[in-house]
Amino acid sequence: MKITSAGGVISLLDEKESDLKVFALQRLNQIVDDFWAEISDVVDKIEVLYEDDGFPERKLAALVASKVYYHLGAFEDSLTYALGAGELFDVNSTSEYVETTIAKCIDFYTKRSIHNYENPDDQQSIDPRLEDVVQRMFERCFTDCQYKQAIGIALETRRIDVFEKAILQSDNRAEMMQYSLKVCLSLIQHRQFRNTVLRVLVHLYTSLQVPDYINVCQCLIFLDDSQAVADILGKLVKEGHEQTLMAYQIGFDLYDSASQHFLSKVLAALRSVAPIPLATEAPHTEKQSEAMEVDSTKPESDTTPAETPKPKELTDDEKEHQAKLEKLAAILSGETSIGLKLQFLIRSNHTDLLILKNTKDAVRNSVCHNATVISNAFMHSGTTSDAFLRDNLEWLARATNWAKFTATASLGVIHKGHEKEALNLMSTYLPKDSSPGSAYQEGGGLYALGLIHANHGSSITEYLLNQLKDASTDMVRHGGCLGLGLAAMGTARLDIYEQLKFNLYQDDAITGEAAGLAMGLVMLGSKSAKAIEDMVGYAQETQHEKILRGLCLGIALTMYGRLEEADTLIESLARDKDPILRRSGMYTIALAYCGTGNNKAIRRLLHVAVSDVDDDVRRAAVTALGFLLLRYVLFIYFFHITGVTLSV
Repeated sequence: MKITSAGGVISLLDEKESDLKVFALQRLNQIVDDFWAEISDVVDKIEVLYEDDGFPERKLAALVASKVYYHLGAFEDSLTYALGAGELFDVNSTSEYVETTIAKCIDFYTKRSIHNYENPDDQQSIDPRLEDVVQRMFERCFTDCQYKQAIGIALETRRIDVFEKAILQSDNRAEMMQYSLKVCLSLIQHRQFRNTVLRVLVHLYTSLQVPDYINVCQCLIFLDDSQAVADILGKLVKEGHEQTLMAYQIGFDLYDSASQHFLSKVLAALRSVAPIPLATEAPHTEKQSEAMEVDSTKPESDTTPAETPKPKELTDDEKEHQAKLEKLAAILSGETSIGLKLQFLIRSNHTDLLILKNTKDAVRNSVCHNATVISNAFMHSGTTSDAFLRDNLEWLARATNWAKFTATASLGVIHKGHEKEALNLMSTYLPKDSSPGSAYQEGGGLYALGLIHANHGSSITEYLLNQLKDASTDMVRHGGCLGLGLAAMGTARLDIYEQLKFNLYQDDAITGEAAGLAMGLVMLGSKSAKAIEDMVGYAQETQHEKILRGLCLGIALTMYGRLEEADTLIESLARDKDPILRRSGMYTIALAYCGTGNNKAIRRLLHVAVSDVDDDVRRAAVTALGFLLLRYVLFIYFFHITGVTLSV
């Protein structure tokens, strides 16, 4: 018979006999989902039974109280009593009450675990009963073979032991590790913990029956462990043909995803293990030959020239090993990739020059003239096709001052990657001792060299550095700084940084703007404390707005991809009284958390976007949202702010 009221059962709670109270609780546990409103009036009596140490069914009382509070919407109280219910709280149940309570339990446990992981000096105690529920949830995942769910919860709760156990117990370990790597790189937003997870994955990948060195090297890139990558490549090229091909494939992957600084360290490590040291930069050899020619004019009696060491005789195996390493070095240095890409762009160039011609004929002012030159550069980027410019030299000659700088620099975009002939191609526009030309043209020429060698400038860096040292005009120094920053991007070379800083400290607006930006490019993602201190300190002193704008981006570039490690700098910049430095804080958020969708960073940007008194800072905050959300399909509309962000 279906009951219509819980009043009769509730009255049994007032009886003196414990057996009657236990029976009442058992019945209430069965009907609580239907009569929770009536039972809520006597929930205090149920709580008294739970708190009575002499009552035999305290856990049952806790379970009933938990369900009542759940229906009342008091989820924290519900969780507290659910923990008191112990094993009576069945984590294997699929009811809405159990699912919701487990979710709250995991959320609370995750919050405490993250706090303890990130603050080792301020540990918060975690209720053992809470740990027991989470552990039973993990066991449920393992029993049901829900390993992906276990991995997700383990990563959220910082349980590396469970994370590793879930991978090892899965039926398809390789697939599970691939899933874990994807989750780690796309969802984990704490750099230190991400590195810990990557170390575990490296260990698991290498312990496979057939180690997955491709994914191992991808992990090592994020761990910045160039020596380990070099060791793997050195090992693979010593083995059979298939392993050598894998080394080449890893080399291509490294060139696509690793920084110039990382690749240079890998190459240096490979050179040290080659039977004959691999070729180094040519300029060093030329300097040595020049010095030897000067010394030869001295009397023969002064010194006895040392005998040139004979090349080492190699065995057939050593010759084969040397050839493999040289080919791998060519891949890592980018020569192979750039050459193939250049050939493809030249072969596949189908630009419609008629569009440019019609645009040129319609141009009536200098702004449109400059825009047409830039359009030509983008349309022919990397194709080495400068026919439009050569066919319209008289029209191009109308460019003056900075327009001439831009027109010359556009050649760098057109010839991007054409490194072997770069100096010959640009020789007409580069600074010369004999007959100095237009300073704007020479500055644009140096900038063009940087564009040609962007992120791959080991062969041109010294030339640009020397030209910057010898430059005598602001325009040439401006182009030299930009070109040097692009060529030495991410190398963190101190000699280049010091030269750029020297130019910055000249307190010239034109040179300083380029120097500030170039310093950030050279220190890209390095988190260099010295660079940050120098740039922020000078930004707070200088009165030139142009220099401030350059440093604004330079500071942000230094923190590229550093996630929470940039928070202290962001906080400092966001509170600065100078609006340009506050704008730098927004750009720093954009680059430090680029593509992560970090909720904390998004909240900060949204707050600034509607609260800052400066229009440019608000615009920068909205723009930065696009960088954070570039991996997500999201449309954001702000009707009261000038900027509108659309990121896909």
